[in-house]
Amino acid sequence: MKIVVLKGSPNINGSTAMLVDNFIKGATEAGHTIDEIDAAHSNISPCIGCVHCGYEGECVLNDDMDKIRQKILDSDMLVFATPLYYYGMSAQLKILIDRFCSRNFSIQQKHFKSALLTVAYNSDDWTFDALEAHYDTLVRYLNLEDMGRVLGYGCGTPSMTKFSKYPEEAYEFGKNLK
Repeated sequence: MKIVVLKGSPNINGSTAMLVDNFIKGATEAGHTIDEIDAAHSNISPCIGCVHCGYEGECVLNDDMDKIRQKILDSDMLVFATPLYYYGMSAQLKILIDRFCSRNFSIQQKHFKSALLTVAYNSDDWTFDALEAHYDTLVRYLNLEDMGRVLGYGCGTPSMTKFSKYPEEAYEFGKNLK
């Protein structure tokens, strides 16, 4: 399976990267092909809502999304990876997702598999409620098949994450993907 990991963390060596690296290691060992897209360090402009694309055409914005969009459309699975920022996904990942607009129908019709990898400092049982609701809405709207999630509670720093169960969960998740 060809997997695109959409990483939305501005912290290159942070907790989100740790989950992503472990997921990729497991998925690669299982024979999957991985393409990692670093949304936080790519040149991606916010959607301006002009709808010039007609939801299935060329975007008027000239940035990295042209290459990213093609990688997405050539894949079988999308993995959304983000730290939890104020109970939602990072702005960097949200900007990338908003730009799905210009290939909306192609994405909906492809029926991608999907997954969510996320970390948060908080460890309350409700910590990921809003993010999961948003992700569930994306799954429903884009006709994705949710393959699972790794929700890293209490992963506020890389050292907290390193000594938690979540890197291993991300590895096993990737390794057991079918």
